[in-house]
Amino acid sequence: MSVTDVINPATEDVVARVEQTSAEETDAAIARAHAALPAWKALAPADRARLLRRFAEAVDADVDHLADLEVRNSGHTIGNARWEAGNVRDVLQYYSAAPERLFGRQIPVPGGVDITFAEPLGVVGVIVPWNFPMPIAGWGFAPALAAGNAVVLKPAELTPLTALRLGELAREAGIPEDVFQVLPGRGSVVGQRFVDNPLVRKVVFTGSTEVGRQIMAGCAAQVKRVTLELGGKNANIVFADADLEKAAASAPYGVFDNAGQDCCARSRILVERGAFEKFMELLEPAVQGVVVGDPASEKTEMGPLISAAHLASVASYVDTETPVAIRGSAPEGPGFWFPPTVVVPREATDRIVTEEVFGPVVTVQTFADEAEAIRLANDSEYGLSGSIWTENLGRAMRVARGVEAGNLSVNSHSSVRYWTPFGGVKQSGLGRELGPDALAAFTETKNVFIATEG
Repeated sequence: MSVTDVINPATEDVVARVEQTSAEETDAAIARAHAALPAWKALAPADRARLLRRFAEAVDADVDHLADLEVRNSGHTIGNARWEAGNVRDVLQYYSAAPERLFGRQIPVPGGVDITFAEPLGVVGVIVPWNFPMPIAGWGFAPALAAGNAVVLKPAELTPLTALRLGELAREAGIPEDVFQVLPGRGSVVGQRFVDNPLVRKVVFTGSTEVGRQIMAGCAAQVKRVTLELGGKNANIVFADADLEKAAASAPYGVFDNAGQDCCARSRILVERGAFEKFMELLEPAVQGVVVGDPASEKTEMGPLISAAHLASVASYVDTETPVAIRGSAPEGPGFWFPPTVVVPREATDRIVTEEVFGPVVTVQTFADEAEAIRLANDSEYGLSGSIWTENLGRAMRVARGVEAGNLSVNSHSSVRYWTPFGGVKQSGLGRELGPDALAAFTETKNVFIATEG
């Protein structure tokens, strides 16, 4: 039996030891989920909705405990961790209304009646990353369960604790044990069985583009459905007519939240040339004012990176030759700390501009006009998120239409809402999660013609 130590990234202490699920155990869990499907699917919609509401209530009662687990396991700030636990509650509550609204359609046809049904897919495998263990898990399992599917969920090896607790809360709320199972383990073992086992009819994966490609290829062998939410190198476009004070004050929180370990991080700031000096002048105190430290403290705004290996990866982008314009502070001593850092790159082709650093590092470039802003924003293989700052509504709409990204905000650094669609274009993903249409991703449309003529 394999056991993995779970490390607190702020202290480097071992906080738990978690047994890893083997390939054989994964297949057995998938078989149990498949066997549990008929009863879960046949459950009256109102009863399935009631169980999801109970699950939401159980999460709500456990928010502080879940947040504490996330602080110790992931290094998230306590404020963020409470929000993340609350997001799981809210997503469950939102989709608890869905079972009674899985409507089909009546389509006019000659000689009979044609109707459609939204049928659950079967067993859904959800593979969760380490950067947002609770919300991203909820985004997958809540609509999948609401649509009548069974779920097997693999948390990241580094951050399994809150997922395991959510599994316990589901059982306490009355969700049948085999309908929702949490299987900690290696991606190459548990995640691979989700891809290869034919009883799993859909895989939901959030993580790196490299691994997403492998999962997509594996699912293609069985024509298996897949939703992929992958990397991002998102642009924060600031025009000279914007409220520069607000844009500069917001920019650090658009990239340094969760220590930059966010696929939606606005890690490329593009500033209209005439506003560059003023913007940088305003950005410096905003960056240096970010409070980095003990994630359990209510005052902390940014915690550590997730691991020593990831710290080394982020640090590789910033060496003695890197043109650092602004640098914040970070604690010394134990923990995987890296200060908020602003770089003015020499070339648009620099690695720090083109690659996803996934840490608290942001680049600042200039542009001359709308056309160049759009060109620079789109000069990336990714297309997940981004922001536009301008007081000109027409410009905001033009630029939003021109930027190749799945989620954009105007005069805000936030564009993700659980009641609106979420997903990327280009190499940032495939498919859409969340919002009122999310159940379409977890159901199959069945078309039935009923003849009315003899």
